[in-house]
Amino acid sequence: MTTMIAEHNLSTGQIVRLIHGDLTKERVDAIVNAANAQLAHGGGVAGAIVRVGGQEIQAESTAWVRECGPVSHENPAITGAGKLPCRYVIHAVGPVWGEGDEDAKLRSAVTGSLALADERSLTSIALPAISTGIFGFPKDRGARVILDAIVEYFADMPDSSLNEVRITLIDEPSVTIFAHEFSQRWPGSVVSA
Repeated sequence: MTTMIAEHNLSTGQIVRLIHGDLTKERVDAIVNAANAQLAHGGGVAGAIVRVGGQEIQAESTAWVRECGPVSHENPAITGAGKLPCRYVIHAVGPVWGEGDEDAKLRSAVTGSLALADERSLTSIALPAISTGIFGFPKDRGARVILDAIVEYFADMPDSSLNEVRITLIDEPSVTIFAHEFSQRWPGSVVSA
């Protein structure tokens, strides 16, 4: 089941939504995968995307790394979406907590994903809480950094093709933390608890 928890209309015209649901079911132009630099999609969000979308996503990812090398924080990879209801999967590499300069690296992963969606003239994107799972980035800090990155991106790119950004989270603790960040940042944005 998918539930909209919060939404806010940015002054630049885009809508940012917090969704409690399954990222692999999102009907958007692209979903963002919380990937590792080698695009080895074994567990977490990445594993779920390949389980639902099919091995062709892993095959395309492997070919991408073979051709272009490991994926950086700043420059995500993009593949087809296999059997997923979206058109593309953008593979963003967030930081592992403790490696240094984590906030900037997470901001780069989010910004790079939005920029890649813009390069393809996409209008909607859904992303998970990048790095806040097995990579250990604290969820509350991650919520702040991710929302900051989204707001800053559109302030710099008001003519973006994107008109909707969804943060789609499956686990209740992450939803609660992001809902708190929405309510602190944009009072009245939370529509469902």
